[in-house]
Amino acid sequence: MGIRSLLARPFASWVVSKQKNWMRFPGQAQESVFQNLMAKAADTSFGKDHGLKEVKTHADFIRRVPIRDYEGLKDYVALVKEGKPDILWPGKPVYFAKTSGTTSGAKYIPITKDSIPNHIQGARDALLNYVYHTGKAGFLDKKLIFLSGSPVLDSVGGIHTGRLSGIVNHHVPGYLRSNQLPGYQTNCIEDWEEKLEKIIDETLSQPMGLISGIPPWVQMYFDRIQARTGKLIKDVFPDFSVFVYGGVNFEPYRKKLYDSIGKKVPGIELFPASEGFFAFQDLPESEGLLLLLQAGIFYEFVPVEEYFSESPTRLSIEEVELGKNYALIINSNAGLWGYSIGDTVKFVSKKPYRLVVTGRIKHFISAFGEHVIGEEVEKALQRTLEYHPEVSVSEFTVAPQVNPEEGLPHHEWWIEFAHPPANMPAFERRLDESLRRLNTYYDDLIEGKVLSTLVVNSLRPGSFQAYMKSLGKLGGQNKVPRLSNDRVLAEGLGKLQGG
Repeated sequence: MGIRSLLARPFASWVVSKQKNWMRFPGQAQESVFQNLMAKAADTSFGKDHGLKEVKTHADFIRRVPIRDYEGLKDYVALVKEGKPDILWPGKPVYFAKTSGTTSGAKYIPITKDSIPNHIQGARDALLNYVYHTGKAGFLDKKLIFLSGSPVLDSVGGIHTGRLSGIVNHHVPGYLRSNQLPGYQTNCIEDWEEKLEKIIDETLSQPMGLISGIPPWVQMYFDRIQARTGKLIKDVFPDFSVFVYGGVNFEPYRKKLYDSIGKKVPGIELFPASEGFFAFQDLPESEGLLLLLQAGIFYEFVPVEEYFSESPTRLSIEEVELGKNYALIINSNAGLWGYSIGDTVKFVSKKPYRLVVTGRIKHFISAFGEHVIGEEVEKALQRTLEYHPEVSVSEFTVAPQVNPEEGLPHHEWWIEFAHPPANMPAFERRLDESLRRLNTYYDDLIEGKVLSTLVVNSLRPGSFQAYMKSLGKLGGQNKVPRLSNDRVLAEGLGKLQGG
């Protein structure tokens, strides 16, 4: 037994003991966070503009602070980027996490001295919960890999700026840094494919105990290793015993990843974002991620059906219901206020509060009023794969086909199969039936002959990687949208296929 695994057990017991205190009193934990946020931000520019000094209750806050996305906060962020202090949070941020995807270009998400521990301790505590509940800590004595963005940082307004995963890389605890891979120079390579080859060079001969990353990019890592060695991952890395993942729903990737590994490896799911680290899987093999209620973030939950209304209901943690989809709104010690992160969640437990991520609030198909969401298409595919065990899927997305060359409009599924169906028409029928059972509006539109049944387009291997590369979004934290209400992604994939 190594020194890391030996020390991890008492440390894990201490962390879980502290965690249980706020798990017992979730409302009190959130109220404490709320009051601390109001007190600290009262004299900032945002605090003065919104009268935070006068806010005593959540109801007061709702009356003064509207729900915003990044576009709604960008004027304040612009002042921070100019180097001005005390705008959204006291002082200046220590980092900007730079991400893409808004109508005005890149987003610059502030990370403050107060909020950086949330990002670091969330991942740390996820590992320590695993150690505590399983008693297994040997992976900490082996090599660890975190597939992440480059740690090279720029400067905007005197503030270090880069990808979140690269920023976090600077804060990996010292006791893990000595067995972390890849090396710094390799991690700084910007081109994902070049970087991946260098990572493989560094890791092939190493005793890898833990592998972490967004599932599609981990799969790409595994595929390249298998192409080089002709071996299953379990034979390349016999010490591989913990898989840490997050960023997307794991289910669509599960079968192919485990097929590549050659066995089932215990997993730990995380719910991280540039805006904060929100939840992790605290109990191995259980459904739901423990929502972190005392980590400098006050959460609000908006029923998804009200999200686009003028005055949506904004619930605190003790007001949520099980099994209901909510848009997640955060208020944080990074200076984000009434901030919609874009994700939807559903609670599966209230003692303690555990949730699952169900999709993106703006990723849906409702070209005909069906409002199909990410959770539904992922479940439909999962149920279909149970009936077609010969099939495994590398990646997929769904878009509406409103003006087909012939026949009725329909949903178009673009699927890159690792192993295609033996009978594609049967696969399509099962997939359509599964989606109809999950979404009654879609079922009504099929029944009423407004839509025809869905169509699957089978893509060549590597199609999604080629598409993401064409956008400059290959690797790192970039994710393929599950659903689009337009044809941009579908047409891009079609062009790559020569269609």
